[in-house]
Amino acid sequence: MAEPKAKTGSRTGSRTGSRTGSKTGAATGAATPRERYRAQVRTEIKEHAWKQVAEAGASALSLNAIAKQMGVSGPALYRYFAGRDELITELIRDAYRSLADAVHAAAADGADLSGLAHVLRDWALADPHRYFLIYGTPVPGYHAPEEITGISQEIMADLLTACTNLEPAADKALEPDAPAIPFAAHLEGHRDWAGDHPAPPAALHRALTFWTRLHGVLSLELAGHFAGMGFDPGRLFAAELDDLVARRG
Repeated sequence: MAEPKAKTGSRTGSRTGSRTGSKTGAATGAATPRERYRAQVRTEIKEHAWKQVAEAGASALSLNAIAKQMGVSGPALYRYFAGRDELITELIRDAYRSLADAVHAAAADGADLSGLAHVLRDWALADPHRYFLIYGTPVPGYHAPEEITGISQEIMADLLTACTNLEPAADKALEPDAPAIPFAAHLEGHRDWAGDHPAPPAALHRALTFWTRLHGVLSLELAGHFAGMGFDPGRLFAAELDDLVARRG
């Protein structure tokens, strides 16, 4: 079966785009008709993929099922995504990029640790399936490329900076000879996950604690495990955050 029909002139795109459009696009940086058509189809494929993720989870993602929904043959979609893993990578990249951009914007506006935490929660509540794709159970047999890890480290870098900025205020209340927390001391020599960020061990510990505890609350909330328990999950999240800001290490 033929590949998906373009919503704008496909003949013009194939003739003009291949002869003059590609040269003009290369010279001006503008997308050619063929490139615009390809981007349009990829976007439509991803929209169907997100619906599948919401209904059955990422592990059930199927290009053939998407092709059927779009009224085209399976091989036609393989012109846009080489396989299921490439499509999953694209979805994960989009999700991480969306969260990273939201966190970056908040950090640039001066958000502190609490502010970044609420950005994370708002982002997660806006689309739980997107959240679970990147922070939920790994997809069996799928391994994300290094570029995806790089985007996730951008988020951690903003978190580490916020934790580092918090440390001086927290340290004022400590005795001068207060002993180092063992795990914080351990992190001084085990900080590959932090990249080249210069955060001190106490900030590394706080960032990891923040990451595990708040994601734990969010995951339980989004999965519905607090339903019927009679309390506001938002208040639990805020209480955990207050404790994380007040504690050292």
